[in-house]
Amino acid sequence: MPVSLWGRVHPTSGGHPISTDPLRLGELVATLALAQDNAFGQPLDSQLRSCLLAMAFCDEAGLDEELRRTVYWVSLLRYVGCTGHAHEVASVFGDDIAILGQTLVMDAADPADVGRVMVAAATAGHPADEHPEIIRALQAGAHDWAVHNFATGCEVGDMLIQRLDLGPDVRAAFGFTYERWNGNGYPTHAKGDQIPLATRVVHLTHDMEAISRRSSPAEAIAAAHDRRDRTYDPELADLFVAHGSSWLEHVDALDPWEAVLALEPEPRRTLAGAGLDAALTVAADFIDLKSPYRAGHSRRCAQLAGDAARVLGAAEQEIGTLRRAALVHEFGTTAIPNSILDKAGPLTRAELDRVRVHPMLTEQMLGRLPAFAAINAAAAAHHEMADGSGYHKGLRADATARAGRLLAAVDVYVGLRTDRSDRPAFTADAAAARLRELVSAGALEPAVVDAVLAAAGHQRAMVSGPRSRGPAGLSRREVEVLRLAAMGLTTREIADHLFITAKTADHHVQHVYTKIGVSTRAGAALWAMEHDLVH
Repeated sequence: MPVSLWGRVHPTSGGHPISTDPLRLGELVATLALAQDNAFGQPLDSQLRSCLLAMAFCDEAGLDEELRRTVYWVSLLRYVGCTGHAHEVASVFGDDIAILGQTLVMDAADPADVGRVMVAAATAGHPADEHPEIIRALQAGAHDWAVHNFATGCEVGDMLIQRLDLGPDVRAAFGFTYERWNGNGYPTHAKGDQIPLATRVVHLTHDMEAISRRSSPAEAIAAAHDRRDRTYDPELADLFVAHGSSWLEHVDALDPWEAVLALEPEPRRTLAGAGLDAALTVAADFIDLKSPYRAGHSRRCAQLAGDAARVLGAAEQEIGTLRRAALVHEFGTTAIPNSILDKAGPLTRAELDRVRVHPMLTEQMLGRLPAFAAINAAAAAHHEMADGSGYHKGLRADATARAGRLLAAVDVYVGLRTDRSDRPAFTADAAAARLRELVSAGALEPAVVDAVLAAAGHQRAMVSGPRSRGPAGLSRREVEVLRLAAMGLTTREIADHLFITAKTADHHVQHVYTKIGVSTRAGAALWAMEHDLVH
């Protein structure tokens, strides 16, 4: 009889090994909305509330069902591209989450208000005598940086939405996420009716939810009135001024999670089997895009966890459930600023505390999905150690199912084998030695580590070199360039790494981007993850 990774059977499975129940598409997208709340430093349910406000607007305006459907999905996925440019935002402003939170309430169509917020964020923590130079540098590159930044968010978000198969109207509306009524948005400066109506509704209601929650409903009404015909479609703004107070009062009385799922457009899609795996891989890529050092981390964990579970003799259903847990185990990392994730030196105690919260957030978000009870048990335990020295609960081995202990060992091994900002990747032998040290210390279970190392191929060559001709016709050298670009290296750094000129490196980068059909680093990273080219 196959060994059980959970040490028990699912109470509703009739004695069969634990498996994942089907999941509604709306449940997955609503969970992605929670992760976007984390990325913007907002309380969970904030973006769900903005969806409810948008739907109340649709009701009052009498919008047809097709348009309501588009508004629904766009309101939940408005910032799904945010992880794609988090690294770049942090490189300018430090704490990407702090500055993103400010963008929710600033007047994005007013250059003066945008400039005030950007300057305050860029100079925070710097001595006063450095401020003039920081401001000059910010002003000199602001336009080009903004165009690239918002183009990245649009490109990455579009690639993820396309994989969720939500239809052309949703994709088209999403492409105008950062545009504004008066043409002061990005990246194309579209204005007025050039912006789809669904997007104009989401622009207004999303901002009003944030302002009303962080200030007051009266402030939101005042902002809608002040920004009409500049930031927002004036007709839509006027409708909000007339009815916004009652809409906000209505939203406040609802459970956002239950109310949003009740409004999911018909026909409602159920994700199961390969379709669920594909959708969870979208979530994994959304998560891992946040840092160039984490590209493909969750995919690699899923593969190794499944292989190691098979070595242990687990049933196929349980292996599939564990692989799914590995795909989403890092959901909570969207709440960690890139100034911490990408930090080149040791973390402070406060920074470590912030990192240690992320399994708890993963557990909170996945805990809303009854179908994911088994997945959540493993995912939330991926930093627990057998001796109780892990986090976030400090559970010992006897309180953690083997699935969680296995995922913990996999997460350590994959992390060691990956370049980080503060160190290069461990060699295969060094990573194996480190896992065995953790076994000796009582932190990892011996049988689990043996399975992980066997699955990782420690009796044979770890990883073969890149194919001479890769997907999209990429050459061996172009695959190398793609990997380095996905990691966030500049053209100059790619040139130095490969011992070629900067001009040659730039030629390779442009040729790669053309071949794979992207225009940004994050788009290239996502494409590389989708094609298993990130190691």
